[in-house]
Amino acid sequence: MKRRIFFVQMLFLVAGFLTSCTSNLSTLTTTNTVVPTGTNQHATSVAATPTEALPILPHTTVDPSTMTGKLMMGYQGWFACPGDGSNTYNGYYHWIKDGYPSLNTESYRVDMWPDTSELTDSEKCPTDLKYADGSPAYLYTSANYKTVLRHFQWMSEYGIDGVFIQRFGGQLVYPEALDFQNKLTDKVRTAADSYGRVWAVMYDVTGADARNGDVVKIFEKDWKYLVDVLRVTESPTYLHHNGLPVVAIWGLGFDDRPGTAAEAKQLLDFFQNNPDPKYRATVMGGVPIWWRTLQPNARTDPAWKDYYCSLDIISPWTVGVAVSDAEVDNYYKNTIIPDIAQAKECGAEFMPVVYPGSAYHNPDPNRPFNEYPRRGGRLYWRQIYNAISAGSTMIYNAMFDEVDEATAMYKIAATNADVPVGIQVVTMDTDGECLPSDWYLRLAGEATKMLRDEIPLSSTIPITIPEPSDPSACKQIIRIRLKITTTSDWTTITLSGIQFKNIQIESASPGAAETSADLNLNQLVLTQPLQQASAGQPVDMTADLFPTDLGPSTLVITIGRGNIGSTIVEVYTANGSDVTPVKTLEWSGITGGENLKSFEIPILLVDAEP
Repeated sequence: MKRRIFFVQMLFLVAGFLTSCTSNLSTLTTTNTVVPTGTNQHATSVAATPTEALPILPHTTVDPSTMTGKLMMGYQGWFACPGDGSNTYNGYYHWIKDGYPSLNTESYRVDMWPDTSELTDSEKCPTDLKYADGSPAYLYTSANYKTVLRHFQWMSEYGIDGVFIQRFGGQLVYPEALDFQNKLTDKVRTAADSYGRVWAVMYDVTGADARNGDVVKIFEKDWKYLVDVLRVTESPTYLHHNGLPVVAIWGLGFDDRPGTAAEAKQLLDFFQNNPDPKYRATVMGGVPIWWRTLQPNARTDPAWKDYYCSLDIISPWTVGVAVSDAEVDNYYKNTIIPDIAQAKECGAEFMPVVYPGSAYHNPDPNRPFNEYPRRGGRLYWRQIYNAISAGSTMIYNAMFDEVDEATAMYKIAATNADVPVGIQVVTMDTDGECLPSDWYLRLAGEATKMLRDEIPLSSTIPITIPEPSDPSACKQIIRIRLKITTTSDWTTITLSGIQFKNIQIESASPGAAETSADLNLNQLVLTQPLQQASAGQPVDMTADLFPTDLGPSTLVITIGRGNIGSTIVEVYTANGSDVTPVKTLEWSGITGGENLKSFEIPILLVDAEP
């Protein structure tokens, strides 16, 4: 499972003069904050009221009294630029790799490039990157209220209910990071109030043990500060559920995050049973994927079961758990549905996590590029369909602006023409489909409607892709497509002769038990129950193979299978939406062992891009 990343770049520049950047805090009026006795918070001047911002467009107002029927996204808001007032380490916080003085092709660290076409001049942060025509490439800072407000404008425009704003333990123990986060929290509040979107705080325990921090006290003190000083729960749009404000706690119970089971219970008791009612909250727990069975990546101490069962809402973190529809279906059948049953037995509600895809190549080049492909939105939609089919009444969507792990749902560069020269990032057309930059905002809006029964339940995306303004700019991905059908209980397809940079399972029949693709072994696996195979039942799956090089090649396919039935492999070449049959292979012989049979297939891979 893909782990949620928090980079402790929490080494902030406490002093020193930073040169001005065109993105600045002139859009906000600051108000001095008085810190009450006992909060032990770093005193700050928190930006509160926008004096120069975007015009507020007509909008609806989301009901803040319940989480039922809501799709909520995570909001990081952790991006900075030199001169934006945040005084962050290296200036370009989260945009840049550690140890680099400027943002260029070598230092750019995230796996996506945001669509910056709507930025006004006062929002643009200069970089050393340039587009193909030589024009400068700009990024944004979360310290600029205009940009935060625009994000909430998008939420309103596309029908997205709201966000959980992330507050990391590692941010709360460093004064400058805390100052940045408090200002961001106020911007989020003002923007949410302006557009009638709901919002709530999500604590992430990552880094809470830095500087010998006390996991319980850190979050108790911060929540008191938010309630008493920033008065977040007085916001008319702050999310409530079951009559109380909502607080999420992410990371307790993970085997690589701080906190014991006793500390988790103590913190939970603070929120659920606080003697002062103003601090009480409905608690949603972001828990490990194997919370129910206590397998890694969850801590194995049985005492954790009591914590999980005491949560008001249980939400397992599942980013990277599946790529194909079949993997999603199997995961829901074998894990999520039993999870829902366990949560119900505990008296807790259940909030599944969905994601569009994920990657982590630029921060870690050892990881594959486009590791968990989005498949044009089909990966996302299959999760939405399964979540609603399983009876979910609320959904957590990872994430609104998470370009670090390429789970971002907001507007992303549509094609390489929208990306500066010299960096490799996931664009909307990376998987060979010409999608607009706002495609995932559109899908999230439709997902919200389906969650609320405003449109019929559908296993396929209910909206069509708009015609691109410049189809020639979109990638035409050259790939080999295999459709594998077997009546055996298992079959393997091993590939050689051509090197592949990615193997992606596109679909599989419901009767398939295992569908997997291993790029290291260049092998595909398809299985079904023996009883089903003995009855002659066929199962199939379709996979796309992305070759490293083009030109004439010979693909060697080695079929292995069980002792019953046969395996058929249909081979195609695909370029964009054009699919051409090449050859059909069939193997039903018995040779002993794995019953291996190899076939050589000459293939001409030609790039048909304009």
